[in-house]
Amino acid sequence: MMRAGAGHYVVTRPLYSEDSFNEEHKKVYRHRKTILDHVKQYFRCDSKRAKNAALSLLPIIGWMKIYRFKEWLLSDIVSGVSTGLVAVLQGLAYCLLASLPPWYGLFAAFFPIITYFFLGTSRHISVGPFPVLCLMIGSVVTRLIPDEGPAANITGFTSLTVDEQRVLVASSVTFLVGIMQLAMGVLQVGFVVMYLSDTLVSGFTTAAAIHILVSQLKFVLGLQVPGISGPLSLIYTLEIIFKKITSSNVCDIVISLVIMVVVFLVKELNDRYKSKLPVPIPIEVIMTVITCGVSYAFDFKTRFGIDIVGKIPRGYEPPVAPNLQVFQHTAMEAFPMAIVGFAVAFSVAKVYSIKHDYTIDGNQELIAFGVSNIFGASFKAFAASTALSRSAVQESTGGKTQIAGLLSAIIVMIVTLAIGFLLEPLPKSVLGAVVIINLKGMLMQFNEIPYLWRRDRPDCVVWMITCGASILLGLDLGLAVGLGVELICVVLRVQFPRCSVLANIEGTDIYKDRKDYICINEPEGVKIFRIPSPIFFANMDFFRNKLVESLGFNPLRVLKKRNKALSRIRKLLKKGDLQWTSKGFMNTTNSSLTDPLEDSDNEELDKPIDFKDLPIRIDWNAELPANMVVPRVDIHSLVLDFAAVSFLDISGLKGLKTLLKELVRVEVEVYIVACDPYILEKLHSCCFFDEEVQPSMFFLTLHDAMLHILEKHPETTVRKADQILTTVTVHHPSRSLRSRDKNGPVPAGETKF
Repeated sequence: MMRAGAGHYVVTRPLYSEDSFNEEHKKVYRHRKTILDHVKQYFRCDSKRAKNAALSLLPIIGWMKIYRFKEWLLSDIVSGVSTGLVAVLQGLAYCLLASLPPWYGLFAAFFPIITYFFLGTSRHISVGPFPVLCLMIGSVVTRLIPDEGPAANITGFTSLTVDEQRVLVASSVTFLVGIMQLAMGVLQVGFVVMYLSDTLVSGFTTAAAIHILVSQLKFVLGLQVPGISGPLSLIYTLEIIFKKITSSNVCDIVISLVIMVVVFLVKELNDRYKSKLPVPIPIEVIMTVITCGVSYAFDFKTRFGIDIVGKIPRGYEPPVAPNLQVFQHTAMEAFPMAIVGFAVAFSVAKVYSIKHDYTIDGNQELIAFGVSNIFGASFKAFAASTALSRSAVQESTGGKTQIAGLLSAIIVMIVTLAIGFLLEPLPKSVLGAVVIINLKGMLMQFNEIPYLWRRDRPDCVVWMITCGASILLGLDLGLAVGLGVELICVVLRVQFPRCSVLANIEGTDIYKDRKDYICINEPEGVKIFRIPSPIFFANMDFFRNKLVESLGFNPLRVLKKRNKALSRIRKLLKKGDLQWTSKGFMNTTNSSLTDPLEDSDNEELDKPIDFKDLPIRIDWNAELPANMVVPRVDIHSLVLDFAAVSFLDISGLKGLKTLLKELVRVEVEVYIVACDPYILEKLHSCCFFDEEVQPSMFFLTLHDAMLHILEKHPETTVRKADQILTTVTVHHPSRSLRSRDKNGPVPAGETKF
């Protein structure tokens, strides 16, 4: 029964097959572009295209035109100063993850921002060091220049100190990452980030947070632990830490705990009262300044043996060329860095672009980060992306455009050129504590596991395998494993879809899974089978097996049995053991006609059934002569719902045609409904149709096919015919429609079909 007040629609139109619909409704001719057309258009150049290219390559031109100086400038200044202070501290802290002297983090927080200011499309992200990326660089650095043992055999390392060698490796890897990102941007392959699902990124960053946590324990505990890279490096690092834990520096532990507790509490207050605070309390900066003062006053380095940042050179170093030998040693690690750095930055940028209603361009972002990393690497900076916490500061403090980012770079420059010496007494344990406390967001992603397990177990498997592989095998191999598992899950979902048998909801033209509803009507002799995925080489056999299971018989087996039976009948008729009478076949011999279908001839039994030599056409569901038994076929019509079939490859096309022929040969009428027009075009172009498989089996909708079946086979569905909607007319109260009809618009309240 319909709910009160529910609307009704009534439609009166002819019953349409695909052929009849195309005959009655002419299509608009559309010229399909060839590959050559696309190439010509890509390389075509005119003034408008040149202008658009310039605007896309320099997004600053677009947003500077609409910049509201009176409304936005003050907010950008406040945001830039706040972000700059955080960027200084995070630059020093995250540099430890890259196994480099801390002051090089100031370079990474300055140079990439300059180029991103001109080339980036996001107005709110803060470009600079990202902990996961720093850790990946650190693993490469420690692999080529380990803390213990000789460095890799690279010519450019001659006459360089260990720190200089590590800086050269980090800058060379960054340069290579930039080249890869720039190449992907120029080739317009920014879509690659779409293969990294939110689930995969979540599992990967959670594993990275654990790696970061373990890597910072040596600073928090005041231990000397050599950097280890490669599979199981985290396990080996923990083993060394536990062996040396009795040698921990108590002062470092106390300082770290105090910093973490205070920073955690104030951050919680910032989150709780963010609507009331004009600017979040920069607690990391405040605690850093206090700790620097206390460390300087009480000479922590000498009195307590605390490892401090040490001398910070004033100013910038001259540009340096990348080392080509480092390229050869690090190419495999550089590619996942390029993908991860861009994927994280693009994800954060997309969040803020949706929130503030502007668009970002993935390909231009690749170009922007590629150029930024190349430029930064030339001045000994390491790979840049964006940290969520730093970007959150820039956005929450009122930042409107990348002017805030430029001002944050100026704050970093002031520290580098003038007041960097004030940070020299800062204990490294403070930086380690700041890094650890900022991992809260990534570590809290473990809470996603119960939700994913309840809602989507394949996604949960991807999360856990990505996280576990990244923890045990390292971030680069872990990302590759996670991506492989994700693609396998996608393939399996498409390869093994949930096929279903549909039935009619009584009194409607709606068809649903017969297992889900009570008031359904399934006409006798009709089977409606829905395929909810593309049909291609990997799932064709699965599709066939599921269909055979739903039908209750194998059409090929039935066909072979019938041909064997026909062959046996012909032989018996020829020998005179069987004779046709008005009452049917009659046995004319006294001998038993057993073993009816065991023929040893080599005739092809999968060919169409031929009755030309027989006196009548045999009813296969009736009793057969000579005790022959052939599997019954209880359906006369099969409807295949192709509404969810998005593509059909050559293997799927061949398999489908074979299946349809087998069904037609066992006298089952097949109808395919809601087929995509492009699939139909492909079927025509691939010579899919012949005398047995014809275009007339394609119908516009499922209900059209069902009504056609009811008309053709009224004897099996008469008693339920009144339960299937057969007449529909649509009325639109007070509404007009667009129409291509040359006779004028359709009057309001009436729709022509």
